Amino acid sequence: MTGYASLQSGDGLAQGEEPSRLPQKPRLAIELRSVNGRFLDLSFRLPDELRLAEPSLRERLGRHLKRGKVEMRVSVEQPAGQHVPEPSDELLASMAALQDRIQNHLPSAGALTVSDVLRWSAGTSTLAHDCLGELESLAAAAISALMTAREREGARLTTMLRERIEELRSLAERAQPLVPVLVEQQRQRFLDRWKEAMSLAPDNTAPQSAQDRAMTEATAFAIRIDVAEELTRLRSHLDELEHLIQRGGDIGKRLDFLIQELHREANTMGSKSTALEMTRISVDMKVLIEQMREQVQNIE
Repeated sequence: MTGYASLQSGDGLAQGEEPSRLPQKPRLAIELRSVNGRFLDLSFRLPDELRLAEPSLRERLGRHLKRGKVEMRVSVEQPAGQHVPEPSDELLASMAALQDRIQNHLPSAGALTVSDVLRWSAGTSTLAHDCLGELESLAAAAISALMTAREREGARLTTMLRERIEELRSLAERAQPLVPVLVEQQRQRFLDRWKEAMSLAPDNTAPQSAQDRAMTEATAFAIRIDVAEELTRLRSHLDELEHLIQRGGDIGKRLDFLIQELHREANTMGSKSTALEMTRISVDMKVLIEQMREQVQNIE
């Protein structure tokens, strides 16, 4: 299901404290985006200094989400007046020694640039230590907001599914009285054609065994086009769909299976149909079921 949440950390001021008395901290911002998907696909865009938090964030998201393509973006805004990190002499010496060692083995390797040094210096800062705890709490709040958004989307999907279920029930009610009429019509049509064929015989008579065979064939054909069982199973699947929707919880895969079964029954009705009205009902059913399938694949 789709959803969006965006949160930013506060300025870090405790109640009653003055801004000038507190050390300035980096400001975190989290964006969570969730779009439809049959499986859970998590992606993260984190600052290099906070990459070590990805496993815990992945585990936290996995506890709440089962389906969907979910992206988490974390950005860090440094406080105003933040100076460029100054690497220590020891760090510079270590980088120089490492550069010499690499170039001894790989002469074509480029030399370290100022930006490389500053980036590595930033990596040795205390940003990760200062922000990890706040990141975890902010991520929990963002996930809660995302779940609320997804719940609203789920409520809309539930309304749509219930409307489609009622429409399918209405179509099944239209089809039900047609079944015995169509079966009898086809049975009588089969017998009439058989009699017409036998009337072309030279003696214009048929032995009793041939008449019995014709009656058996007509009955068998009537059974083959009878869709009463398909209608019964379709109603049963609709009842189960309503039960699952009412129960809630982790029902996405069960709904997938029931939608497949509904489509199978509607398709069988269409293949057995010998009347235009029944064919139209089957087509209308499959249109509704396909609309349900597109949405059910996104429900957890």
